[in-house]
Amino acid sequence: MRKRLLRTLALWFIPPIGTLLIRFIYFTNRKRFHLPHVIPSEPVIFAFWHGDLLMQPYLYYQFRQSPKANVLISDHFDGQIIARIMRYFKLGTIHGSTTRGGAKVLIQGLKSLSQGYDIGITPDGPKGPRHEVSDGVVVMAQKRKAKVIVYSCVPSQYWQLPSWDRFSVPKPFGTLDFYASEPIDLENLEMDAAKSLIKERLMEHAL
Repeated sequence: MRKRLLRTLALWFIPPIGTLLIRFIYFTNRKRFHLPHVIPSEPVIFAFWHGDLLMQPYLYYQFRQSPKANVLISDHFDGQIIARIMRYFKLGTIHGSTTRGGAKVLIQGLKSLSQGYDIGITPDGPKGPRHEVSDGVVVMAQKRKAKVIVYSCVPSQYWQLPSWDRFSVPKPFGTLDFYASEPIDLENLEMDAAKSLIKERLMEHAL
C-alpha cells in the first residue's frame, strides 16, 4: 500500500518537475543544430539511444512545426514517468517493448505510421543491452517503407548516471550540439545489415 502511494505521488510530482528541469537545461545552454538537407514530409522513424533521450523533443521541433509523433515507451514505472513528461511536450506515447512480447507495440507503431504520425524509438530500450539495435525499428521501417533519421544530443558538459544505459543529463550553461542524420532507407537491406547501419550512424555521436 505504501509503495503504491509513493508511486502515485511520484507520478503526480516528478513529471512537471522533470519538464521544468529539461526546459531549464535547454534554455541555459547554447544550441547548435546539425540538420539533414532533406526533411521528409511523410512520416518517419526517429531513432536515438535510450541514454540520450532527455533533450530529443527539442530536436524534433526542428522538423515539425506542429508535432505529430508517438514515442515508444516501456511499460515499467520509469516509462510511465517519461510518458507523462512527453505529454508536456505535446508528444504521444505507445507503451510496450519491441523485444519482449513486441507484436502488440509493433502493430500500434505501424498503425501510427499509417495514420501520419512520426515514431520515436530507442532501439536499445527499454532495458538494453546498451547500444545494441533491436529488430523493431527495422521491421516498422520496412513494412511501412518509412525512412529512419537518427538523433543525437552531444552536450559540452554533462552528468552520466550509473544506470544500464549510462543516461546522460546535460549540465546548464554549456553547449548542446544536436545531430540528425539524412533520411536512411532500409527497404532493400537484410535485417542484420539494416541494424548494423542504424548502429553505425547512432554511434557517430554517442557519448
